Amino acid sequence: MLNKRESEVMSAVYSLSCEKGICLVSPDELLSMLPARKNFGEPQLEKVLSELALDNYFELLSSERKGEKTYVISLRANGYAFKRCSVQQKRDFAVKLGWAIASAVIAFLVGWVLKWIF
Repeated sequence: MLNKRESEVMSAVYSLSCEKGICLVSPDELLSMLPARKNFGEPQLEKVLSELALDNYFELLSSERKGEKTYVISLRANGYAFKRCSVQQKRDFAVKLGWAIASAVIAFLVGWVLKWIF
């Protein structure tokens, strides 16, 4: 399961490379796609990208293009399944929340009925 930063970075990478499965992107372009954060710069982006590459979401290659650092990112199986997994996590959360609310309502009603009987 990905943390919030990893999920945001993976979402940006997925949106760039979902059609062909591969993309060529600069760190500045990738950072511009992420929500603004105070202390999230290029070193933190490099760390998150390497962690996602280790988790087999994509293959990451760093290169120089016209004197600027660029990343060559090609999706792997976990990367292609990212959107499906995020939708599934949201659905699972909604089901758990629904069960919690239903359990609370049933417990309240049972307590109320027992109080009314005795």
